[in-house]
Amino acid sequence: MKKAAATLLLIPALATPALLASRPAQAHPHVWVTVQDTVLYDHGAVTGVRHTWTFDEFYAAQAIEGLDKNNDGQYDRQELAELAQVNIDGLQQFEYFTFAKLNDAKLTFAAPKDYWLDYANNILTLHFTLPLEQPALVGEASFAFSVYDPTYFIAFELAKDNPVKLADGAPAGCAAAVKPADVAADQQSLTQAFAEQLSPLLSGMTGDNTVEVRCGG
Repeated sequence: MKKAAATLLLIPALATPALLASRPAQAHPHVWVTVQDTVLYDHGAVTGVRHTWTFDEFYAAQAIEGLDKNNDGQYDRQELAELAQVNIDGLQQFEYFTFAKLNDAKLTFAAPKDYWLDYANNILTLHFTLPLEQPALVGEASFAFSVYDPTYFIAFELAKDNPVKLADGAPAGCAAAVKPADVAADQQSLTQAFAEQLSPLLSGMTGDNTVEVRCGG
């Protein structure tokens, strides 16, 4: 456990008030993540999002250091399981950097499931399913979710190719589209105290990290 915690760069620095206070107003990312998402359905209702997060090579090289326990030059799912667990546990306090709405009503997510890490060709990827607490019937409403870090310590970017798809079970006429994220509007998704700490860092932030799903035109 000690080694995995030491290699985790993704989460702990975000939670340090002293570090937040010392950052300049124009924050810059320390970790880059490319995101691909699948919107999940059951009986026509949205049930959650399946995330695929690919980390930059610099972060990946540090994260896997010392985890090749059998020294075969490969990193199987079992060797990476502890690191995956540390990531998932740490992401909880930041709402998994995933913020969802049905029209203007905030939706909440349950604990993630089906999570694992894989590493191949210098690429480290975290896979996990984030189920909604309650399924969302879209109908004429708009289901939207954003993936971002309000501190901009982690730079999330939707993949240029196939960033999002609808899983089997999506009603006919439903389609997903990417639109600019409204980071400031979702600032209150975090705790009030944390949001107040972050407010100087949010000015000027933009990004195409919001996915919107509409049905029937």
